[in-house]
Amino acid sequence: MPDNWRSIELKHLRALRAVAETGTFWAASEQLNASLSTVSDHVSAVETLVGVRLIERSRGRRIVQLTEAGRVLLGHAEAIESRLRAAEADFRAYAAGVSGSLRIGIYQSVANKVLPEVMRRFKQRWPDVDVQVTEAAHDNELVDAVERGDLDVSFAIQPIGEGPFELRELMRDPYVVLTAANSPLARRRPAASDLDGLPMVGHQRGKQQDRAEEFLLGRGVRPRVVFRSNDNGTVQAMVAAGLGFALAPLLAVDETDARIRLLQLAEPVPPRVLIIVWHRDRYRAPASAAFVETAVSVAVRIERAHDAFLTKALGLGAPRATRRPARARRSHHPASRPA
Repeated sequence: MPDNWRSIELKHLRALRAVAETGTFWAASEQLNASLSTVSDHVSAVETLVGVRLIERSRGRRIVQLTEAGRVLLGHAEAIESRLRAAEADFRAYAAGVSGSLRIGIYQSVANKVLPEVMRRFKQRWPDVDVQVTEAAHDNELVDAVERGDLDVSFAIQPIGEGPFELRELMRDPYVVLTAANSPLARRRPAASDLDGLPMVGHQRGKQQDRAEEFLLGRGVRPRVVFRSNDNGTVQAMVAAGLGFALAPLLAVDETDARIRLLQLAEPVPPRVLIIVWHRDRYRAPASAAFVETAVSVAVRIERAHDAFLTKALGLGAPRATRRPARARRSHHPASRPA
């Protein structure tokens, strides 16, 4: 195989990606705003440099396909372009200094209870930083955006996939049972077996809901899921209306709602662990580091309030000692990771 890898240029890889995405050289030239001959020359050049055929050009067929070697190279090409976009974002952050932008990823329960206080404190110290917030239904999307360089920092839930990340643990979020205030289930602290066969209101499938349902299934408990929603308020309203019980993390619950009762199972569900994550190989602006420290401080306060609430409202005994937040921790992996 020719040793010409150092001669491969980004334009070659972009041409290969465009052909793979569109299926034809003509459509690839349209996507890249380049001539048909230019795209063809770039693909031929990279094939010559690597010494193998990357595109299968069948006679009589307009649509072309990548060979197995082409698919291997395309995976690396996407990672290279992702790192280039991250480098561009780093230089913008570096040039902006303390007055640039900070792109934050969040999901619903963090948006409701954690982010407002974090934003209030952060804006007091960093008033000139433009904070741009992106919300997603699942934190996996946000972690992927951190790896691509589309987000600077994101809230997430353990475990996350392997990647070029550093993270800080924010808090542990206990699961509680929600029932209507007049439900017979609200009269005592239930065991997991008491939920078997009962109607259940759940969130859409994801880390949060899967953990709860897998916990029940692991104990032979099979409730009947009658409704699902990604909106915390909708799930709670359906419980209040008597549609069924819910098993949700406390951070996703409005504990002041008089229409519901909160219970903790006799065999508590392991809490979900909330973290904040950033890219370990990118330039980290001072504002980004300050945002992380602010989030850690706010999360510790909320975790202590949760402990006090559970002790008072559910009669669970003395509150446990609040865990000291973990230091930044790395998550190692190769450049590409499974979805």
